[in-house]
Parts: sequence; structure tokens; C-alpha cells
Amino acid sequence: MSHFAYRGRDGSGKLIEGVLEGVSSGAVADILLGRGITPVSIRETKAQSAGKGGAGTEIKLFAPRVQHVDILLFSRQLHTLLKAGVPIMRALAGLQESATNPAMKEVIRDVRESLEGGRELSVSLARHPKVFGPFYISMVRVGEATGMLDEIFLRLFEHLEFDRFMREQVKSALRYPMFVVLAMAAAIVVVNIFVIPAFAKVFAGFGAELPLMTRALLAFSNFMVSWWPLMLLGAIAAIFAFRAWVATPAGRMQWEAIALRIPIAGKIVRKAAMARFARSFALGTRSGVPLMQALSNSAQTVDNSFIASKIEGMRDTVERGESVLRAAIASGFFSPVVLQMVAVGEESGALDDMMEEVGQMYQREVEYELKTLGQQIEPILIVCLGAMVLVLALGIFLPMWDLGKVAVKK
Repeated sequence: MSHFAYRGRDGSGKLIEGVLEGVSSGAVADILLGRGITPVSIRETKAQSAGKGGAGTEIKLFAPRVQHVDILLFSRQLHTLLKAGVPIMRALAGLQESATNPAMKEVIRDVRESLEGGRELSVSLARHPKVFGPFYISMVRVGEATGMLDEIFLRLFEHLEFDRFMREQVKSALRYPMFVVLAMAAAIVVVNIFVIPAFAKVFAGFGAELPLMTRALLAFSNFMVSWWPLMLLGAIAAIFAFRAWVATPAGRMQWEAIALRIPIAGKIVRKAAMARFARSFALGTRSGVPLMQALSNSAQTVDNSFIASKIEGMRDTVERGESVLRAAIASGFFSPVVLQMVAVGEESGALDDMMEEVGQMYQREVEYELKTLGQQIEPILIVCLGAMVLVLALGIFLPMWDLGKVAVKK
């Protein structure tokens, strides 16, 4: 049997870590659930995976994975079948047959076998922590307890659809600026390696002192031509070092905290994360999830570890007996408008409705920011492009202009 490192939360939401021995990650998930721990992540330890052969590594790398859209369709179709009165086993059998992704088909098959073994649906889904997150499992567990599984899967579908919409909007808005930046970087490389060296031969025949701007351009071009292999290796090494740093919990939190301070993009990331938090928190509390667990689950949906740590801090504050409003104020992360809506929600007993309003407010702001993103970034790109052209023009054409003036005087 292999050893698996796990991270999970107990009934009070406390984070628990450790290592267990089991035949698979699903078996370890069953052990944890039997102990009252909801798995957050389960992975085989490096010591065990290091001895695998190259073929196994290749299969793991190129095997199909469950995509977000697969879980989206699974939730929607399961809601429709359960609402129509189809038994859960028949519904899962139909979804298994109709699944186009082999990975999703295998997940549904395992869930069916787990249900046939007498386990609950939430326990069966928790055997796949990489596919169904803590928030998803908690919602399904509430649906089982209340007998509203069909309604819960509809709410999960709406939540996943909202999350997908936000991600696609951010990607589409950043596509054009990224293309322009990459084109500018490629132009700089081409000019310094191929264009400026050609002018350098012409300037060498002048026999006169070149302007400072021209000398700087020639020096930088000579450096790139001479050292481009090392620069390329350095860039690749920097990328891998950055990925390794971000892969660590501390590095990821630091980077995602920095990302929130990036001009223009930072506020979009912040508002998108807050929209996901508010919507998921409202959905959890409205469905009957305990307040502590709703906060912990919502922290898993924001896709930003720095903001998640703030929400976890809120949970700890509420656990000590403080109100949600005081916990939100203590986090120092929420705007006065949001704090006011939280205060009204607590006073009126409609916190879930107020958080839903907060989520919709942030969603509208994100949509507006994304629509105007091009207008906000365009001046910056124009200034950068103009500066690059100005430097090249001064560095290349100024010596020619001086040579022309000398020729006219003669």
C-alpha cells in the first residue's frame, strides 16, 4: 500500500494534516470521513511516487482530466434527473453512459460502486477531492440531510456557471493586452539582434563620436547578440523558479497578495474573488450549512490564498463568539459599503440575502471593469510603444542627422 499526505477539516472547520496508508486516495478519503474529517486534498507522498517507472509517469501526464465543464454538466443533468423522479443509481448510470470525458466517466463509475457499497452520496463524491471540492461536498451533505438534493444540485450548477463566467470574462479581457505586450517584446528582440547590428556597421564608418543614446543602444544590442543563449536560459530558469516558488503555500500567498496591488488588474482580481466569496457564502448559509463551515467552504472558492486567509481569520473570530460584522471589520479587507450591508443583514436576520446582493454588486462591477479594461490599458500600451519608438528613432537616426549636417556644411 502507498502513503498519502492529506489536508482536511473537522466538524468545527479546523485544518488537520497528516499521512495515512491506503490502497488509493479514495480509500484514504473513506478513512478520513469515518473520522469526521472532510478531505481538502489527498496526494501520494513523493517518496512513494519516486519509484514509479517512466511509463506510469507518461500515463499520468497525458491521461484526460476532469474539466470544470464536466462538473457543470454533471450537476445540471443530475438535478434534472432527480427532479423528474429518476432514482439516483439509474441517474448515475445514465450519466456514466453519456459522459464524453473518460476521466469523468471513471469518476461516475466509482461513485456508483461506492453507493452500491452502502455509502452516502456525499461520502462517495468525497472520494475524489480533486474533482469535487469541500464546498461541493458540504452542499451535497446538506441536500441529503434535508431531502432537497435536486434543489442543491441546481444551486451548485448556478454557482459553477457563475464561477465559469467570471473566469472566462477575465481571460478574454486580458487576451488583447497580453498579445500586445508579447508583440512588443518580440519586436525588441528582433530589432536588437538583427536591425541595430546592421546600422552599427554604418556608424563604424563615420569616424565620429556617436550620441549617448546611440552608444547605449549599440551596447545593449551587442550584449544581446553575444549573450542571448545565456539570457534565454536565464529566462527559462526564472520561469521555473517562479513556478516552484508559487507552488509553495507561502510563495503562492505572497504572489497573490502582490497580484492584488497590480494597477488595473489587481482590482479586477479582488472584486472577482469577493463576488465568488459572497455568492458561495450566501448559497451555503441559505442551504443550511453551519456558519463556520460556510465561511471555511467559501474560502476555498475565492481562488486567492491571501483572501482565503482573511476569510479563515473571519471564521476564527466568529468561532470566538464575535459577530460576522466584527469579524469582517477585524479582517480589514471589506469596503464600508459591504460592512454596512453585512450589518443590515445580521440585524434583520437576512444575512444570506445581503451577501447575495454583495455578490451581485461585485459581479456588476467586474463586468464593467472588464468592458472598460481595454480603454484603461490602451493609454499605457500607447505610452510604452511610443517610448520604445522614440528611443529607437533617437538612437538610430540622430547620428545620420548629424552626418547629414556635416555633409551640408562641407
